[in-house]
Amino acid sequence: MSKKYPFRLNTLRHLRLLPPISGLQRSLLLFVVLPLMLLSALGIRFGLGQASEFQEQRLKNDLELIGRAISIPIGTSLVKGDRAGIELALRSVFDIGEVYGASVYDVDGVRIASAGVTERDLTRTTIPERIVTTGQGQEAYSRVAGRNLFSHFLPLTDATGQIRGLIQITRRASDFGRALEQLQLIAWLVWALASLTILGAVLLGHYGGVGRHVDKLLAHMGRVAHGDHSHRAAAEGPSEVANLAHGLNRMLDSIEHAQADVEAHRRAETDLLGRLKDNEKMAAIGSMARGIAHELGAPLSVIDGRARRLQRSDDLTAQQQQQLEGIRTQVARLTRTVRQLLDYCRPSAPQHRQLSPTQLLHSAIEALRPEADMAAKQVLLEQDETKLPGFEGDAGRIELALLNLMRNGLQAASTRVVISTTAGAQSLCFHIDDDGLGLPGEPVAQLLEPFYTTKSSGEGTGLGLAIVQAVAEEHQGSLILGSGPLGGCRATLCLPVPRPRPTINGDTEHGPA
Repeated sequence: MSKKYPFRLNTLRHLRLLPPISGLQRSLLLFVVLPLMLLSALGIRFGLGQASEFQEQRLKNDLELIGRAISIPIGTSLVKGDRAGIELALRSVFDIGEVYGASVYDVDGVRIASAGVTERDLTRTTIPERIVTTGQGQEAYSRVAGRNLFSHFLPLTDATGQIRGLIQITRRASDFGRALEQLQLIAWLVWALASLTILGAVLLGHYGGVGRHVDKLLAHMGRVAHGDHSHRAAAEGPSEVANLAHGLNRMLDSIEHAQADVEAHRRAETDLLGRLKDNEKMAAIGSMARGIAHELGAPLSVIDGRARRLQRSDDLTAQQQQQLEGIRTQVARLTRTVRQLLDYCRPSAPQHRQLSPTQLLHSAIEALRPEADMAAKQVLLEQDETKLPGFEGDAGRIELALLNLMRNGLQAASTRVVISTTAGAQSLCFHIDDDGLGLPGEPVAQLLEPFYTTKSSGEGTGLGLAIVQAVAEEHQGSLILGSGPLGGCRATLCLPVPRPRPTINGDTEHGPA
């Protein structure tokens, strides 16, 4: 089939590749091209009608001129009765122009002589009477020998002006239409060519000037519709299309800003909900902690006091002294647990004042010294005190955070804990390094959860790092856990420091960060 009709298949294949006509193109064709084609067709139709009338009149005038040219010699021959002269004059009309026939009649319409195809007689018509009456030529269409003819009649007069007869010059009626056939064919071909030219010019002009830019704009909108909200349309083409692209881009920018605002509000709401849940949880834990502190505080104090008084007795054995010491140790652990629970659940209302990092570190180290001595481990401070800037914060909360980090390091260390500091332009960081086994395999975020601990039962409550994280958040700082240079864990508490601001005399002073 493809071999038999290759042209048709190729044509259809090319037609499928043509782009579909858009709605705007259809509107241009319907409201611009079609009216132009109709108006031009009406103009051609009117022009052809005028040309047909002109051509017909011209052919009639030719017949009249031919008749007038031979009417004088025929009239002279008719007066003389020279039939041969009449026939000779009639035959001469075929040499003058395109004539189908010629005849001479007397005033009654009886044919005297003829050449070609003409009427046999005019006695049954009113033409002879009208010519004699008016003295003017006449025109008539008739059918002779199966042919449609056009005849022009002229009177034949003698020297005195009296009508002696009439002459008929005939021509086929089809000659009038045949003269315009070629003109009509050329006119309609020109109209068809002009219409196709206008059609192609409108379609190509629309695509080149507007259509391709609209297609690009639609492609841009398609990308946005498929989720590429960061894409922006190129402002190309006519000003109207470029304005549409600008409008689309502005709309996308507005949508993006609105989405960013919604996302920011959503994050803020999520943060507020999280804080609300934390506050509710802390309120519940705080209520529980206060109850525990109230119920256990006094009995624990009584137990510790009585155990201490018993230790002062001289009649106790070494085993009894050891058991009393174990009792006091467990009481101290319970007391510390209650205190950590209260510290974690304390409402966050820190009282900020100017603090010295060196004093905080020395105070925390001195508080931890008894525990370090009991564990036979070293707590070392390595820092250059002259380079540490002061900062603002709650002394009790920050000292509590440093003490918890040092205690965790002391519990994890093999022999020593090293404390160091680094100061930057915007932050002051306290580093606590131990030479223990390092961080466990759990995620860091899990280690910061309250009541989560990797220590064995009785060695920790899981609140130490949670308290440090809460203190860091209260002071807009951060807590970082990682591997340290001693092979163990490094816990880093970073706190913001005020940026220095110039004074009038050129010196600098510290202001809030």
